[in-house]
Formats: sequence, structure tokens, C-alpha cells
Amino acid sequence: MSRLTVFGWAVAAAGGVAAVAVAAMTLYSVRSVLIKAVIGLFLAISLDPPVRWMVGRGARRGHAVAIIFLTTLVLTALFLWAFLPPLLSQGTGLTSDFPGYLAHLRRQSPALARLDDRFHLLEHITAWARTMLDRAGHNAWTYGQRAMGAVSSALLVGVLTIYFMLDLPRIRKGLVAAFPQRHRRKADDAVAVVADKVGSYMIGNFAISAIAGVATFVALTALQVPFAVPLTVFVALTDLLPMIGATLGAVVCIVAALATTDLWPNTIVVALFFVVYQQLENYLIAPRVLRNAVQMSALAVLLAALIGGTLLGLIGALMAIPIAAAIKAITVPALRTRRQDSLTTTLETPGPRS
Repeated sequence: MSRLTVFGWAVAAAGGVAAVAVAAMTLYSVRSVLIKAVIGLFLAISLDPPVRWMVGRGARRGHAVAIIFLTTLVLTALFLWAFLPPLLSQGTGLTSDFPGYLAHLRRQSPALARLDDRFHLLEHITAWARTMLDRAGHNAWTYGQRAMGAVSSALLVGVLTIYFMLDLPRIRKGLVAAFPQRHRRKADDAVAVVADKVGSYMIGNFAISAIAGVATFVALTALQVPFAVPLTVFVALTDLLPMIGATLGAVVCIVAALATTDLWPNTIVVALFFVVYQQLENYLIAPRVLRNAVQMSALAVLLAALIGGTLLGLIGALMAIPIAAAIKAITVPALRTRRQDSLTTTLETPGPRS
């Protein structure tokens, strides 16, 4: 082997490493846009079932996408019009009256009072809350810039979602066409499974979260618990999280009821409400809404949510579960078929003659 050949191989290897490094740096520099594109594609797949339902009944895909988009926009506007003013006013009241509620909570719980006398917890919490308010006042411009950035990101995701919804059949055909001819049937079935799992899970999960929010608002309002609107929004958002979300929302509402109302009957009834409602949600509402959307063990759901949440936050936690369920729905039948083929081959193979 000549030195020139070795030098050529070294140059080719160095060029390959440089190309991979440049590609990785390019992807890293545009990672924010890629994340928004992935979220938009995921939302488009989630909203595709009602679009396909309307297309199957004679509507054009563009008209169906416009109807879904306008419906979502109107519902969002109605929600903001109905809940944003009380949410802001009650949230401001909760923040300004925070020390008084802590003192009320101390009177309600003798154990907390003894703990506070020993470690001065309420004093530290009040100082922390006052510091947070001062920081919020001094950094109002920074928070405003972040809010504008969040709004622009949401608008970009919305536009990408609309374009993905319009071109989803073409994207699906292009993805299937990338596979060899003999594998296209299986690839098309796999893409269909992913779309069905993602769409059914996301729509069902948002429906369950809305039901939890409405039930919480009715219960807190009936029990005259202050700040029902921000607590309702918090419960609806945390209910989207698998495994721990419903419990987290319930704990916050119970603590808020204990700090702002009497222990009996308000706080006790709030706790009983969440215990009963979580049982209804786990065994009646969720199975009927989700049906066979996610057939995974509790450990697999928790691990998928943790991995997705680490990568993309709340959206990642929501995306990871239906994607993991779709992967399971694709791989399990394939592995079962392979095991059956292997067993059949073993049985048909003649053994050694005696």
C-alpha cells in the first residue's frame, strides 16, 4: 500500500469528519426553528383526525383545515375573554395578600405553627415572595420582552401547524416513497399507526384536562374558595402531565383552600372532591375518552414523559407518550411475527437421525 493511498484515505476521513461537524453545528444553530417545526408537525398530526373526518364527508382539505383553525381560534379567544381578566385580578390579589394567607394557614395548623416557631419558615417565605415581587417590578422590561418572544413563537408554531395540516398527505406519501418498494406497505401502515395514536391521544388528553378544569371550577366556586380561576387553570394545565399532574393540582388546591378558608367543611370537602374525581377520571373518564390510544405500562408512561419533558418541557412530555405508544404498536406485532416465524422454522427443521 503506497503512501499516496494512505494519504488519500486520511483526507477522505478528515473530510467526512469535517462534513459531519459542519452539519451538526448547522443543526445546533437552527435548533430553535427545528423545535418549533417539530411542535407544529406534532400539532398538525394531532388535529388531523377531525380534518380527515370532514374530508371523508366531501369537504376539501383546505376548507376543513380552515374550519378547524377558525374553531380553535374562536375557542381560544372566548377562553381568554372569559378567564383572562379574573385570572389577572385574582392572581394579583393572591400575590399581594400572600402574607395574610400564610398567617391564616399558621392558625389553621398547630403542627405548622410549631414548625414555624422552630425554623421561621413563614418569615423566609414572605421575604422570598417580597423579593420576587421586587424583581418582577425591576425586570418588567425583560419580562415584557420574554412575553413578546413567547407570542411570536406561538404565532410561528401556529403558521407552521397550518402549513403542515395542508400538506400532511403529501408529507406522508413522500415519507413512504423514501422506503424501498417491498417495504412501502409496512411503512404506510406504520405512519398510519403513528398518526392515529398521536391524534387520538392528544385530543383525548386535552378533553380530559378541560373536564378536570370545569369540574374543579364548579367545586371551588360552590365551596366559596377564593382564587377559583387561577386554581382552575393550574389544575387544567397540570392534568395534562401523566401520572403526577392530577395529584400536583389537587395538592395546590387543597393548600390554597386551607390557607384561605376554614378547615371544615371547605378544605375537607375540597380534598374529598379531588379524591373522588381522580378515581372517576382514572377509571371512567380517561378509559372512555382515550380508549385504546395508549396501551402502555405505568413505568413506560412515566419514563417517556420524563425523557420528553427533559428535552422539550411540557410539550415534550405530551409528545413522548403517544410516540412511545406508536413505537410499541409497531414493534410488538413485528417481534411477535418474527418469533412465530423462528418457531415455525425450528419445528420444520428435521432433527438428527438416530
